Amino acid sequence: MINFAQVGNDLYTGKRSIEFIKRQKTWYAVSAVLIALALVGIFVKHLNFGIEFSGGSEFRVQGVTNSQDYEQKAQDAIGNAGIQGNVVSTVIGQNTVRVQSEAASERTDEATAALAKEFGVPTSSVSASLIGPSWGQSVSQQAIQGLIVFLILVTIVMALYFRTWKMAVAGLVALLHDLVITVGIYALFGFEITPSSMIGFLTILGYSLYDTVVVFDKVRENTAEAFRTKRMTYSAAANLAVNQKLVRSINTTVV
Repeated sequence: MINFAQVGNDLYTGKRSIEFIKRQKTWYAVSAVLIALALVGIFVKHLNFGIEFSGGSEFRVQGVTNSQDYEQKAQDAIGNAGIQGNVVSTVIGQNTVRVQSEAASERTDEATAALAKEFGVPTSSVSASLIGPSWGQSVSQQAIQGLIVFLILVTIVMALYFRTWKMAVAGLVALLHDLVITVGIYALFGFEITPSSMIGFLTILGYSLYDTVVVFDKVRENTAEAFRTKRMTYSAAANLAVNQKLVRSINTTVV
């Protein structure tokens, strides 16, 4: 049985080694395929934005005693109220059903009555709200602006910290690589983009940046030592650095 701690120790000391640098063309090819698939998802299938970004109607049905077949009940109620568009329903807590429709409609009274009838609750237990697309557009614009500023500042800080623009550019490419693939997965599988998703994207960026800085710092340390002692080539020193931080990166990201 493989001891994960022992494997990590062997990778750190160099007793074991995964040839990342020698197989760089393979990793480039894998990344290129993933990026291509992600771009196909983003620009061909497009992103599935929630009503927080695209606008729509939201209803909350409280006091539901029987949530069985809640999706079909919500679909029937919204359809009977004359509201068109896709309907997404989720159970919140023990007795609340949230129903979201892509179409923002003024027929809230009809929908409220229909939902109350389908779920067997009084109309006072059904709340309705309309979300306009302008709010989502404003939030999206602010998020994009914030992301651009963040990437610029990160590039500047990394260039100053590592004293070379090459590592700063490489770090920026790594961040964009992880972000594009993540967003592409959402597009390919049709996952809904919500404010919670945006928080998740930012969290992934944070972990990606942290791992990149840790690995680059070790690369700088190892390569400086290699140049001083002449015992390792630059490629060997860089490969050792990646192996040394591999287990730590996995633990940081997964655990």
